[in-house]
Amino acid sequence: MKIVVVGGTGLIGSKLVANLRDQGHETVAASPRTGINTLTGEGLSEALDGASVVVDVSNSPSFEESAVREFFETSTRNLLAAEAKAGVGHHVALSIVGTERPPGNPYFRAKAAQEKLIEESSIPFSLVHATQFFEFVPSIADEATDGGKVRMAPVLFQPIAGDDVARAVGRVSVGEPLNGRVETAGPEQFRMDEFFREALASWDDPRDVVTDPHARYFGSELRERSLVPDDGAALGEIRYRDWR
Repeated sequence: MKIVVVGGTGLIGSKLVANLRDQGHETVAASPRTGINTLTGEGLSEALDGASVVVDVSNSPSFEESAVREFFETSTRNLLAAEAKAGVGHHVALSIVGTERPPGNPYFRAKAAQEKLIEESSIPFSLVHATQFFEFVPSIADEATDGGKVRMAPVLFQPIAGDDVARAVGRVSVGEPLNGRVETAGPEQFRMDEFFREALASWDDPRDVVTDPHARYFGSELRERSLVPDDGAALGEIRYRDWR
């Protein structure tokens, strides 16, 4: 079948495109780099012609509150409209575990707005909620750094390898629409402060990790289970110690 992967040249998208092509699917890597722009609509109708499935793993170039919401809402509206015209039968979107749990940060709120548009559209859909990627661990530490100290809350944390995310999204993409969500996470659960203390030590990073129950995660305080899935999540196979 023909599958269009929006964000197909990015971290997850490039892995997903390779996996789907290996399975024999006609797969289009859609991104501004390939002349397909969901914000402007450039190249969308041509890319979606004959497509059975569209998978959106794109990401906003800016995390500023108004910019990130504008990206996901405009991109998703344009994409859903083009899919309706093309007769696409399954819309798959990658999102984040915890978007439905207040209090959310601006990025989580933008993803929740994206999901609402998908859920209210006429196109059958599946949402894949993933936990934080191993690949983003350094940037999470940098964001939490305050005066040379990395402030982390002692909440549950269950990151996942990008390869495992791509496999999970791929499985959903070739299946029947869920008209709901599925969660995926790494095979191990940690305390966030302890995880980052060990991670920074493994990098020979001199910053101290400070346990702070009020530490903010990209703008919001975390609850015990803000970032981890409910029971029944599809777990990846790659452990962080093996990945790093």
